[in-house]
Amino acid sequence: MATARQKTAARKNAEKARSTPRASARGGKRPKRSPSSALSTAAQNRLAAKDFAFTRKRKEPLTDAKHVRNAIARFDQVEDVTDAERDRAWKKIRTAAKKFDIEVSAESWRELLPGARAKRR
Repeated sequence: MATARQKTAARKNAEKARSTPRASARGGKRPKRSPSSALSTAAQNRLAAKDFAFTRKRKEPLTDAKHVRNAIARFDQVEDVTDAERDRAWKKIRTAAKKFDIEVSAESWRELLPGARAKRR
């Protein structure tokens, strides 16, 4: 249960929010939804296949440090790829990690998640 002090603060915040017009209502610009470093679909479509970890599927772009970290984090989520493709993708990710000075502790993609092979079909 909320205390009387919390309820008072919530009422003040709600009144303040209602009294302050939104930027879009004043004709102002809306904030961007995605960070500036995110690739748009059009930008991703313009990339060459070699710029992706999984070239055939065009999955996990390796264009900057943020995308390389994301590729490592989501490596086990890519579906319908062979172990040979995973080996090639891991090699590309490790190369990109060196390029962007990212430390990768796993030597093989098999070390990322012990149950990763059980999840794939």
